[in-house]
Amino acid sequence: MKNPIVIIGIGEVAGVLARAFLSVGHPVVPVTRRMDIVAEAKNVPNPLMVVVGVGEKDFSSVVETVPDEWRDRLVLIQNELLPQDWEVLGIENPTVLSVWFEKKKGMDYKPLLPTPIFGPKANWIAEALVGIDIPCTVLESEEELLIQLVQKNVFILTTNIAGLALEDGATTSTLWNENRQLARNIASDVIDLQEALTGQDLPREKLLEGLVQGLLGDPHHKCKGRSAPSRLARALEIANEKGVEVKAIREMAERL
Repeated sequence: MKNPIVIIGIGEVAGVLARAFLSVGHPVVPVTRRMDIVAEAKNVPNPLMVVVGVGEKDFSSVVETVPDEWRDRLVLIQNELLPQDWEVLGIENPTVLSVWFEKKKGMDYKPLLPTPIFGPKANWIAEALVGIDIPCTVLESEEELLIQLVQKNVFILTTNIAGLALEDGATTSTLWNENRQLARNIASDVIDLQEALTGQDLPREKLLEGLVQGLLGDPHHKCKGRSAPSRLARALEIANEKGVEVKAIREMAERL
């Protein structure tokens, strides 16, 4: 039998990964909130990889509980993720996916753009995902990974935050075709926040071009998800902490 793959948190995206792994013959061991991670590590001492599939707000608390014998084989798939988020937790050289396929409850998965992957298990994961028709790109450097993570953050935060100013049910095509200046203004603020968080000058025009690709990759994608208000609150909290102006985001928040 092939080595099992542990998935901590079986949400919609993690479920797609489980399907991909099973399709290439690897057993999948789910770890849910009700299960003891330490006990499961004793039962599965040598997994091929350990996927952390919990939401952003639970990421740090869950990773802190991962036993030492699992920490060198982690796979991270969270949104709003940057290298310092795992480095501060003592995680070295994880495999990271910037997920560009959508999976909602009651519907099958839908790729928007190729999913970039970097890390020790990147080639293996890419092969499994391509096997279920999810396109992937294996990255060659940490620098590429950073840009891809920022790119996804710009997409997620721009669509969610700008979506709060639009009518319920507004889509990415509505945002770009009818509210383009709003999208650009919010995206510019989000890039400012990403620069403050990473301490780096980022390729602004390239990120804006990538945003448009994401918006038009699925023109029927709804902008405002359930997490939109919390993403706005988190963006304002970071802006206050880092001293970033984010004029467009603040003006929009005041109108809500």
